[in-house]
Amino acid sequence: MNHPRWQGIFPAITTKFHADESIDAEGTARHIDFQIRNGIHGLVTCGSLGEASTLSLEEKLQVAKIALEAADGRIPVLANVSETSTREALRYIDGGNKLGVAGYMVMPSVIYVADAREAMLNVRTMAEAAQKPVMVYNNPVAYRVDLKPEHFAELADCKWIEAIKESTDNIRRVTDLRIALGDRYQIFLGVDDLAYEGLALGCDGLLAGVGCAFPRETVALYDLMKAGRFAEALKLYQWMTPMLHLDVSTKLVQNLKLIDLLVGVGTEHMRRPRLPLIGEERAFIERIVRKALETRPAEYQSVA
Repeated sequence: MNHPRWQGIFPAITTKFHADESIDAEGTARHIDFQIRNGIHGLVTCGSLGEASTLSLEEKLQVAKIALEAADGRIPVLANVSETSTREALRYIDGGNKLGVAGYMVMPSVIYVADAREAMLNVRTMAEAAQKPVMVYNNPVAYRVDLKPEHFAELADCKWIEAIKESTDNIRRVTDLRIALGDRYQIFLGVDDLAYEGLALGCDGLLAGVGCAFPRETVALYDLMKAGRFAEALKLYQWMTPMLHLDVSTKLVQNLKLIDLLVGVGTEHMRRPRLPLIGEERAFIERIVRKALETRPAEYQSVA
């Protein structure tokens, strides 16, 4: 069985809300269409940036449905599965299959710090229930569960596990995965401010955060790297990097939604306990984005 090979820029989209914290279906769909028109290759709904922890299972399925309708077959739509139990994850996957998502990004474990045996069984169970391509989201920094190359070697017999989103801050991991596993998995780099480094080491794509507001620029970085135009890519990356640092923060949602607002491609509404940034925190983001917009490379500029 041949699965479509995922590669390129897959933003982890933000979930748009109204001021009363209800889901803004129109705003979410409009933001997705903006990104698709600017060249993204796929997307993931309701990840950490999509405020999954504040959404009910039914609401996450609602967002997946909004994304599928907005994408209208133009790109693959993946649903992120970050439930606190395997039981709930399987219920979510059943709902996603009924909607027709292209596949899933799955968390080995959240809240509970699972050991490798537990995490691998959880991933395998979700993948076999999905019967669709799965990307495993490995983020030992934020979630303290680390599936290493030897663990992915054990999972390699599961045909549904197609890709790894690697979000360790140890960039050596990309090369270690390739040495251990060759091209068995597609590897996506999930840390915004390691994007250039990950692509230089042969990653197949990026799970982008800031790319939600700057999709064409992020696609251009990928295209330049794949074409071997490293000096041009580096210049673009250095322009983006002050903003990319804002993805690597406990306040990534607040930071990136403020970027959306300042760029003019979304609102800042979030679900509490998150609150909009104030004071110097807010002014710091504003200065970074203002400088980025003033020095934005015209040849790669996203089109509203």
